[in-house]
Amino acid sequence: MCGIAGAVAFDGSREELTAALARAASSIAHRGPDDAGLWTDPEGGVGLAHRRLSILDLSALGHQPMWDASKEVAIVFNGEIYNYVELRSELAGYPFQTRTDTEVILAAWRRWGEACLERFVGMFALALWDVRTKTLFAARDRFGVKPFYYCRIGDGIVFGSEIKALHAAGVPREPDPVTWATYLKFGAYDHSQRTFWNGVRSLPAGAWLRWRGGKVTTGRWYDLAAQTGDDLALTPVSDVRAQYRDLLEESVRLRFRSDVPVGINLSGGLDSSVLLGLVQAIQGPESDIKAFTFTTGDSAYDELPWVHQMLEQTHHPLVECRLTPEEVPSLAEEVARCQDEPFGGLPTLAYARLFRQARKHGVIVLLDGQGMDEQWAGYDYYQKAEGIGQTALLQGAADRPVRPECLAPELSALAQEPDFPQPYPDRLRNLQYRDAFFTKIPRALRFNDRSSMLSSTELREPFLDHRLFELAFRQPAEIKIRRGVSKWLLRQLAQEILPAGVVQAPKRPLQTPQREWLRGPLRAWAWEGIEVALRRHAGWFDVAAVEANWKRFLAGESDNSFYVWQWLSAAWATTAGEHGGRERP
Repeated sequence: MCGIAGAVAFDGSREELTAALARAASSIAHRGPDDAGLWTDPEGGVGLAHRRLSILDLSALGHQPMWDASKEVAIVFNGEIYNYVELRSELAGYPFQTRTDTEVILAAWRRWGEACLERFVGMFALALWDVRTKTLFAARDRFGVKPFYYCRIGDGIVFGSEIKALHAAGVPREPDPVTWATYLKFGAYDHSQRTFWNGVRSLPAGAWLRWRGGKVTTGRWYDLAAQTGDDLALTPVSDVRAQYRDLLEESVRLRFRSDVPVGINLSGGLDSSVLLGLVQAIQGPESDIKAFTFTTGDSAYDELPWVHQMLEQTHHPLVECRLTPEEVPSLAEEVARCQDEPFGGLPTLAYARLFRQARKHGVIVLLDGQGMDEQWAGYDYYQKAEGIGQTALLQGAADRPVRPECLAPELSALAQEPDFPQPYPDRLRNLQYRDAFFTKIPRALRFNDRSSMLSSTELREPFLDHRLFELAFRQPAEIKIRRGVSKWLLRQLAQEILPAGVVQAPKRPLQTPQREWLRGPLRAWAWEGIEVALRRHAGWFDVAAVEANWKRFLAGESDNSFYVWQWLSAAWATTAGEHGGRERP
């Protein structure tokens, strides 16, 4: 787990390139506090930079940029290739010098070329520079767990793990009004390659990028719909359950590969319970790795009683990570700077608090249960007649999550309503596909990657293994939803995995008292942020409409605070500035 940056066809001297990449790497030092590396081509115009968080082979041999044995290909890499041990065995003829997965990528590239990507089980964003062909090749993992941003500048590109790295390298920091309009009007965070900043693009999940001779080409090396096809499997349910359990155990087992301490994130729900059960199955009942959960002190939202029950018969020590209203203002500013783009409110702040606690407790790697709802149709709208164009922003909210009437007509006209692909012949899988690659998972991955890396911790999601998704997406609807019960097969499997007596918390869409805090102890802070947004982006908003909706929100006329957080996000979209200047409505 690391941070990467680089440039090709840089318009400037080698010294200027070195300085630009040094700034880029410094801006993402939190992603890799253990080591820093920078290389620039003596011929000029090309450079790679790296910040290392040491997870495998903690020695200096893991330094990046790393060169292959021929000294012809260099790599900067962020992520983990979990099956690197097995791949290394296949590549036995390569003169390995380290115990890293990074060197396995280089060896695999020499053996299989771009096809090596298909052999990787893991999360990654990588860039390879071939000095012979003067070619840069970059790629991102199947689900986009690890980020890769880039910007075209003349005949070249600048790239990095976070948008701030590109800005530090010299890319102008200008908001993209189209993306902001789309977000404020439709609530879309990450529905396309556009970002919230002009000129900065995100390489899609499962995609590759190639630069050669001033020309940039991109393409997809992985697509779940193409892998699974239209036809549904006719395998007996008992066989599917057995196969799925085997894959689950292998996925979790692989993600325990680490030379630093590993912990787990828990809530009181089904997915966390399954994760805990698998940890127990793999490591045995004596497993004592630390478990972490966040709380807010509000029993209407916290799942602490169920977490305590889950751990009651185990040896896992629990670290409770409490978020308080008093911490929110400073933490929100810090997380906003790290995120670079709008993020998911108090839940994201609570996770950031959790990762900070994990680091203090010496835990560098954490496992989380993301991905089961998308695999097994766990969201309530999968059983309803909602249209495919819905972005399903909030669960359990009857009121509108966005307030398009608060936008100035000029900005509103720029918004592009998301149009999601429908590669499957059935509605259910199209909804699942949308959530996995365009809405739910992409935004959760972005929020969680930045929040974990802010504290120099690595987050691993074993349920995002592509083999699990491929098996689940081949199954008919009746083993996902049966008699109104979602995630039916997973619930059957859970009965085999979970310790006796464990009962999960009822599924609840609201995770934190964000609405109550913004109306109560954070009321003044929230309005100060909103007025900054109104002043700095005067052409974006209808001020009277914002004030009217704010008053209605304070009066309790809305059951969600999504749109209020959107306004706060607009304030954080610029450099830090003054507050005040408008009377509080």
